[in-house]
Amino acid sequence: MRARTRLAIGAVGVLTAGLLSGCGGAGSSGTKAPEQGASGAGCEPVAGEQLVALDDDKKLQNADNVIPAVNADVANPQLIAALDKVSAALDTPKLIELNKATDQDRKSPQVAAEEFAKANDLAAGIGKGPGGQIVVGAANFSESQTLAELYKIALSAAGYQVKVQTVGNRELYEPALEKGEIQVVPEYAATMAEFLNTKANGQNPPPVSSPDLDKTVTALKAEGDKVGIVFGTASAAQDQNAFAVTKAFADKYGVQTLSDLAGKCSGQATVLAGPPECPQRPKCQAGLVEVYDFKAGSFSSLDAGGPQTKTALRQGRASVGLVLSSDAALAGS
Repeated sequence: MRARTRLAIGAVGVLTAGLLSGCGGAGSSGTKAPEQGASGAGCEPVAGEQLVALDDDKKLQNADNVIPAVNADVANPQLIAALDKVSAALDTPKLIELNKATDQDRKSPQVAAEEFAKANDLAAGIGKGPGGQIVVGAANFSESQTLAELYKIALSAAGYQVKVQTVGNRELYEPALEKGEIQVVPEYAATMAEFLNTKANGQNPPPVSSPDLDKTVTALKAEGDKVGIVFGTASAAQDQNAFAVTKAFADKYGVQTLSDLAGKCSGQATVLAGPPECPQRPKCQAGLVEVYDFKAGSFSSLDAGGPQTKTALRQGRASVGLVLSSDAALAGS
């Protein structure tokens, strides 16, 4: 669906091209019993088209909420307030629908953003700033581009002349944001906090992000202060690791949360699907074992929230699989 630079789920580092690559080390055969043995019957896969994300009720994942990042030289109160209007309008279900508009309905990010802005009265009540030229940077995936277009709409309502420019991955656009070559970019709280943490302190420093959004944003702002980047208000919309099942699976076994999955479906028949690194990653299978005591009977080595994993779920070859929480495939769930 989209490529991005996200927080590595195994160590606190940065991966290029991928989602939160949360999961590890299965063999090339595609299926391997995890080191943690599973007793009990488990839950066989159930085919179905509709996918649903199970609630992370014990907060395994870090808080990767969408948040505006701004070059400090242009960060006046009116500009921040306009961007915060976008944050206030967004939550995860709405972000899923925006991704559905681009990834499934094939609308352009600009059209998807314009329709969302009209439906949510996004430009209403935005105060005028001092004006001037603003370049909003977007990463090279559709979600970021749609968010950038929403920022353009809000900033235009505040009296700025705004251009959206796609500038590639975080390794490219973050230095441009520091230098003021771009002035605004949509970001993800935990991922950006760890990117700046690693940039300042070298590979594998102690993590500064956590499942707690307030603590993560506080750490993010502290890291941003060091490089001349300020942040607006975090939205309720999250784009982070999630674990999905088919709706038919959820209905058959009565699971809505990861605690339900662990309590009802740990066992031999349960197949967990994800990227090859999933079994060793603390935000994927290793984390499911540690936080939820969930033990799958086997692991299917596929991709990181991509078409292979979603197809395996829909075709009844996997019980549960790693996806992104804002994936368009979760629309209507």
